[in-house]
Amino acid sequence: MAKTEKQQKFLDVLFGEARGDLYQAKKLAGYSPVTPIKDITTPLAEEITELTRRYIATYGPKAMFSIADVMENPTDLGNKEKLNAAKDFLDRSGLKGAERVEVKAESPLFILPPKTNDE
Repeated sequence: MAKTEKQQKFLDVLFGEARGDLYQAKKLAGYSPVTPIKDITTPLAEEITELTRRYIATYGPKAMFSIADVMENPTDLGNKEKLNAAKDFLDRSGLKGAERVEVKAESPLFILPPKTNDE
């Protein structure tokens, strides 16, 4: 879809000066104060999603290094918060650690075929 200059300005400031604040981006892009946010974001949903993915990819390494800093200096103040923020960021980016899968059966009884003496 072709974007208007105002839409492009909205995207530029949303991921720049407005730092993700939709209302600030609306104002900086020159939209009327009475324009509903959904009227701006709905036609731009795909572009906003793609730019968000790029932003996460750009800042993922910083989150990873935050975890490494905590490992190198485990007694620093604020480490718990840094670690939680970095973990949450990486989880949301799709770089989640392996999850344990538990398999349950309705009946824990397994019936095996008869043993043969073909040794």
